[in-house]
Amino acid sequence: QVQLVESGGGSVQHGGSLRLSCAASKDTYAYAWMAWFRQAPGKEREGVAVRHTGYGGTYYNDSVKGRFTISQDNAKNTLYLQMNSLKPEDTAMYYCASDRTAIRGVLRAESYHYWGQGTQVTVSS
Repeated sequence: QVQLVESGGGSVQHGGSLRLSCAASKDTYAYAWMAWFRQAPGKEREGVAVRHTGYGGTYYNDSVKGRFTISQDNAKNTLYLQMNSLKPEDTAMYYCASDRTAIRGVLRAESYHYWGQGTQVTVSS
């Protein structure tokens, strides 16, 4: 069965930290592009960070570079997003996504076939 389940969202003040987790099934995790996207109400879904679970390459949206870190734990089939120095602009629903090739671009939502249901992140000022 295909499964992606996000957790770790919550409400924090400006400057706080959160660690998001994406628990995946083996068929969506191994040797795949796995990404974090976010979407605020009325805005387009945007790529936050992506990592290839086999190759190890990583890419970040410029708006989070230096503040967020994407990582993986192969033993648990889990993808993480460590978010530090959070800003109100980071408030959004955060989604985990997976695709074998990400053929339309690794930070483009159109590239991803499998999606989780999302976890809410709210950063107050």
